[in-house]
Amino acid sequence: MRREAHQQADGGGQPQRIQTAHATRVMAMKNAFYAQSGGGTAVINASACGVIQAARAHPDRIGKVYAGRDGIIGALTEDLIDTSQESDEAIAALRHTPAEAFGSCRYRLKDLDEDRAEYERLLAVFRAHDIGYFFYNGGNDSQDTAWKISRLAERAGYPLIVVGVPKTVDNDLLGTDTCPGFGSVAKYVAVSVLEAALDVASMARTSTRLFILEVMGRHAGWITASAGLAARREGDAPHVLLFPEVPFDPEPFLALVQQTVERVGYCIVVASEGLRDRQGRFVSEVGTHDAFGHAQLGGVAPILANLTTERLGYKHHWAVADYLQRSARHVASRTDVEQAHALGRAAVELALEGRNAVLPVIVRLSDEPYRWTIGVESLSAVANKERALPRDFIRADGFGITPAARRYLAPLIEGEDYPPYEHGLPCYVQLRNAPVPQVLREKFAVR
Repeated sequence: MRREAHQQADGGGQPQRIQTAHATRVMAMKNAFYAQSGGGTAVINASACGVIQAARAHPDRIGKVYAGRDGIIGALTEDLIDTSQESDEAIAALRHTPAEAFGSCRYRLKDLDEDRAEYERLLAVFRAHDIGYFFYNGGNDSQDTAWKISRLAERAGYPLIVVGVPKTVDNDLLGTDTCPGFGSVAKYVAVSVLEAALDVASMARTSTRLFILEVMGRHAGWITASAGLAARREGDAPHVLLFPEVPFDPEPFLALVQQTVERVGYCIVVASEGLRDRQGRFVSEVGTHDAFGHAQLGGVAPILANLTTERLGYKHHWAVADYLQRSARHVASRTDVEQAHALGRAAVELALEGRNAVLPVIVRLSDEPYRWTIGVESLSAVANKERALPRDFIRADGFGITPAARRYLAPLIEGEDYPPYEHGLPCYVQLRNAPVPQVLREKFAVR
């Protein structure tokens, strides 16, 4: 499918609208529903900003934009937020505010053929509030939900345009060159490794020899790979990267750690939370699962640190980046912010063209200079699928990144986009999140 719609000029800046050949299906004025899903990022609110600003630019086509309080749960329970109660200045401030301003959730709808009650409830709420547009901001599981809702609306004859808005720090969504949220977490991780390595190196002779940073990435090692950007010269940290795509074998890992300490005096390791052994088991699985059925992981960094100390005797420190990596708006990538905002605006434009069950995506035009455009994928093509780190991005020994990975990753962390500061701290907006009066008499209990 040819990707179209927006293009960014060299050196950044806002993409400009260009003509498309697609026919536009004109709907009577309807309200829109926007929801955030899954874990937060430094830039998901920039996408929300883009959606709401674009909708406000078309008052003859879109009435109000309602947001789901705590994501799709807000739609199921008819707990909607009236974004029209927010000033233009407050909506603009979303662009530099991290996390999820309207609340989010991890809640997976069952298959249509398995349980229609939730889907029928969604349509009932949409009918009650005259909603004709649905924008769902999330990753692969969320786009699966959006796809299912679009199918049900079509079967029920309800006029609903469903457009996804991509988001995931894991960068594992198919159909897009990169996912909003990833560039900023990549920048945070690379900067953190660079700075921590300087600290460890300064004390290595008499103190810590080994530092392990655990980063997110259950099945895909994109974030782990981004740590490799910190190494600018031979011998620079990180010295060992552990990817979920490469089965973990303790012996070559320990050998490389020992060689590195003997050569440079210390060793920096970055490990994915989703590291697996040769039998395919998570190294850190604790036996519980989240709402999407994903195994809950208990912390691979302390396991690796204890293993290394037991076998090699090195004093160690370890850290888990956890929420810090995904909410670090103060060190966000400007490229990431611009793409997140542009994709939010593009989602509305696609909806106004009558494009249903689609997802605006990033298409890379060139690496140097970095140029990108916005294209379109169908929700059915990306729903509930994952994109792993390509094997040619991983060094032959499995412990580092290749020049191809560096070419791909480097542009995504480019540029700074600092939030405004006051008294030494970032100024982040807190919205009023005024509730929309409920219409339906029936209450819905979320399972």
